[in-house]
Amino acid sequence: MDAFYASVEQRDRPELRGHPVAVGGSPTGRGVVCAASYEARKFGVHSAMPMARAVRLCPNIIVVPPDFAKYGAVSTDVFALFRRVTSLVEPLSLDEAYLDVTENTWAEPLASTVARRLKAEIRNVTGLTASAGAAPNKFLAKIASGWKKPDGLTVIAPERVEAFLGELPIEALWGVGPVTARRLRERGITRLVDVRTARPELLRDTVGSFASVLVHLAHGIDNRAVEPNRPLKSRGSENTYASDLTNRDEIREEVAAMARHSAAWLARKNLWARTVTLKVRYDDFSTITRSSTAALALRDEPEIVGGALKLLDRTEAGSRPVRLLGVSVHNLCESPWGPTRMDESTPRLPFDADT
Repeated sequence: MDAFYASVEQRDRPELRGHPVAVGGSPTGRGVVCAASYEARKFGVHSAMPMARAVRLCPNIIVVPPDFAKYGAVSTDVFALFRRVTSLVEPLSLDEAYLDVTENTWAEPLASTVARRLKAEIRNVTGLTASAGAAPNKFLAKIASGWKKPDGLTVIAPERVEAFLGELPIEALWGVGPVTARRLRERGITRLVDVRTARPELLRDTVGSFASVLVHLAHGIDNRAVEPNRPLKSRGSENTYASDLTNRDEIREEVAAMARHSAAWLARKNLWARTVTLKVRYDDFSTITRSSTAALALRDEPEIVGGALKLLDRTEAGSRPVRLLGVSVHNLCESPWGPTRMDESTPRLPFDADT
C-alpha cells in the first residue's frame, strides 16, 4: 500500500488531500513519524523520523495522531482481497505482503495481470492505491514493488532479471543499511552485481555471515517460498519516554513491567522462549541490545523478569539518560525442550546491524 496510514487519513479527511501529512506522535514531545504522505516526502520527511525534525523540514506539515483500529480494518479488507486470489499470502506488515500467484482463482497465467486486477480491486474497495512488483522470486518482487511508487507496477520477467540486477545500486538491497553500504562502497562495491567479482574474504570482512546471502542475491537467486502461516519468531514491547529516564530504580521497574508483559503473553499462547532481549536507546540516540539465551526455554514470569534485569545490569542505563526501553522474547518453542517454532533451514534476510 502507498503511504498507508497517511493515505487512509487523506481519504477520510478531504481537507488533508494535496497537503503534506505526517501520522505519528506530537512534535513537542518524543513523537515519531509513523507514515508520511508523498507531499511530505518531497521535503525529506520519512517514517521513523522524530516528528520535531519533520516539522523543521516541512513547517506546513499537518500532524495527525494515528488510529490503528481504523488502519487495521482497512488492512483486513485488503488481505481479504489477496486471499480471494490465492491462499499463499505471507504478510509482512499491515500494508504489505508476498503473494504466490503461480496458481490463482482467476486462472490468470501472468502475474502482471493478477497484479493489475488486484490493484484495481483495492482501489474499488478501499479508495486507496497500491504498488506491486511481479517477479520470479521474493527478493526481486520486494524491490520491484517500490520501484515506481505510488500506484506503480514493475514487472521483472525471467528474461529481464539480468538487466534489472545491473541497474541496482548496493543500497537497493533489502538488509543493506547506510553503514554497510558505505563499507561496501569503500571497497569498490557500488552495484549489486559488483558482489559477483568481489573476493570472498573481502565480503566476509565487510558484511560477515551476510556474505553468502549477498552473493546469491547478486545472481538473482532467492529460493524462499511464500509462507502463508509463517510462525511467530519473537514478541515484545518498547516505549519511548516523554522525558529521559535517569533514575535507576525507575528504569528497573519499567524493564520489569515489559518483561512481565512478555511472560503473560507466553502464558496465554502456551509458548516458551529461549532468548530474552533488552533494547536501550540513550539520550544521544545511540542504541544497544543485550540478549541472553538459555539451554531450556523459559516462560515463568520470575525467570523472564530476572533475565531482563540481568541484561539491564550490562548497560549504562541510569548513569546515562535513557530515551527508549524495550524487552522482547525470541526463539519461541512449544515446550521447554523445543523445537523452536521456525524452520531453521529456511534462509532469512537479516536486518542491517546499523538500523
